[in-house]
Amino acid sequence: MIEAEVHQRLRAFLKEQGEPYWPHHLTMARLVARAFRLGRSALIQAGSSSVYHGRHRLSYLMPSLLWSGPAVLVLPEAIQQRILLVEIPRLRQWMPTIKSIQVGDRWPNENYQGLLITSPEAWLSDRLGAQTCFPSHIPTLIDGADDLESWVRHQLTVNISSLDWDSLMLAYPACQDIIRDIRVQLTYAVFRHPENPYSCYLLDELDHRSLSRLNQVLRQTLAVEQMPPVMPPSWQAFWQQYWQPHRLIWTTINRQQGQFWIHCGPAEISSSLAKVWAQQPVVLMGAALDLETQASTYRQRLGLDDLTCLKFSPDRQQELIQLYLPDHLPLPNTREFQSTLLQEIRLLLASTAVSSGLSVILVSDMPLQHQLGTHLAAEFGSRVQVEKTCLDENGILVTNWQFWRIHQHLIPTPQMLVITTLPIPSLENPAVANRVAFYKQQRQDWFRLYLLPEALSELQRAIAPIRERQGIVALLDNRVNYRSYGQQVMAALSPAARTNYIDVRWLNNNCSILD
Repeated sequence: MIEAEVHQRLRAFLKEQGEPYWPHHLTMARLVARAFRLGRSALIQAGSSSVYHGRHRLSYLMPSLLWSGPAVLVLPEAIQQRILLVEIPRLRQWMPTIKSIQVGDRWPNENYQGLLITSPEAWLSDRLGAQTCFPSHIPTLIDGADDLESWVRHQLTVNISSLDWDSLMLAYPACQDIIRDIRVQLTYAVFRHPENPYSCYLLDELDHRSLSRLNQVLRQTLAVEQMPPVMPPSWQAFWQQYWQPHRLIWTTINRQQGQFWIHCGPAEISSSLAKVWAQQPVVLMGAALDLETQASTYRQRLGLDDLTCLKFSPDRQQELIQLYLPDHLPLPNTREFQSTLLQEIRLLLASTAVSSGLSVILVSDMPLQHQLGTHLAAEFGSRVQVEKTCLDENGILVTNWQFWRIHQHLIPTPQMLVITTLPIPSLENPAVANRVAFYKQQRQDWFRLYLLPEALSELQRAIAPIRERQGIVALLDNRVNYRSYGQQVMAALSPAARTNYIDVRWLNNNCSILD
């Protein structure tokens, strides 16, 4: 069987090459090979640290190249370059007779039996659209499944820009005045909203009336003209999404450029994806998709039915973090939180345990981020940088979660990561409030199904680099100690050696192991 061949080949390769230690290489490789042989889908949680370092990639590349039939590998372009320039050349040198490998956005030809590497955008566009670029029933591997939901939402969301308004007026010359008037009305209404940190707003009832009027005018024109105009594709997709019973619609604006965009996408994606999973066996691989091995919440959100689930436990010796979790801080929504937070961060940065290495401070609130940066720069000088990648050896980086997630591979591994508040999506963000309103309308647990999974996934990925050097994670959000979901947060941080007070000796003497 292919499982046995993959096991033997990969074990010999790892032994000869002296690969970095990861105890799950062979288990994961056998499961991927089994999915190929049986045509049964699988979901693998490899662990945030392992995925961050890419240790799991050999475990799916080996069975993909030994499999006698065709296969598709879906992964972001940044990871594609690493695989094409590092992993695959080494495997080719060790196994010169492996199958053909191509990179592209469509299937090479109907007789192709090799491995095709493609991007999430290309594969999802085909699976969710006309389905003409990739044949069905070909085993498909998806690496980076932590971002799969955001990929799908991006693919299914229609965006109307200034150019789309211009193309609509060109396509409907008889309606130019009406289209221009409605565009002006929407522009005025959108820019009347007060500024918020997200530059994003929900449409109100008058805005929806304007869009309904526009749609009515366009439909009447199509009905009465002998040679009706052809509606631009972007507007066709927009109206198709707009009239769906469950959809989310919002606007984003750029005040400096005086431009705005209308976005319309599905409220839930599980029904759209259920059709995709039925077309071929898939192996979904991610860092931390769910706290449970069976990933019930993740599967519910992505429309995944019965499949083989596997979750690897972290190495408690090599991935242990030092967790500082005080229980005396005020809650984030109180008046005293900001001043107490600043004092706590000063104490942490001044301690000898972290004064010699890079420290990263994650802040969700934009005004608080700038205030922290200003106050800390006044005390620690040029060591403090706000959202920069060029840092001193003992620098202090103040940043938001998105910047850290995107650029953490370019930044040296910090000695300490300070988390001011949990990355729970804010209801002050209109796009978040829009999705929460949908869950409420469906009478579903919006916190358990949406906000908490988003926060835990972000949290686990953020601390992945810290596990490499068994560094310090300071979590200053006291809700962990007093809210019911605190146990789930602690499970996401495990394994960790925990303390609740600052002491230069606490790294060695005062930590209790958190399993």
